[in-house]
Amino acid sequence: METEVAYAHETAELLVDQKDLIVYNDDFNTFDHVIESLIKVCKHEAEQAEQCTWLIHFKGKCQVKRGEYEKLAPMCTALLERGITAEIE
Repeated sequence: METEVAYAHETAELLVDQKDLIVYNDDFNTFDHVIESLIKVCKHEAEQAEQCTWLIHFKGKCQVKRGEYEKLAPMCTALLERGITAEIE
């Protein structure tokens, strides 16, 4: 039983450092531009990028990637350089 508790504690610690890369909707980027950017920058498959883009369009934002800040920061910068509104939460 102690092993299970220790394992659960380790898992919780690992998840604490996880951040979300959020992309927000805007009125000037095309669907194709956002899809291509998610494929290139975030390494999405085409279907995943398209689904995220629809969520961004209809819900106003979408969590496009989850991970450590150090891995998400360059992706966020690259999206911003492409004119896409993004931030890490």
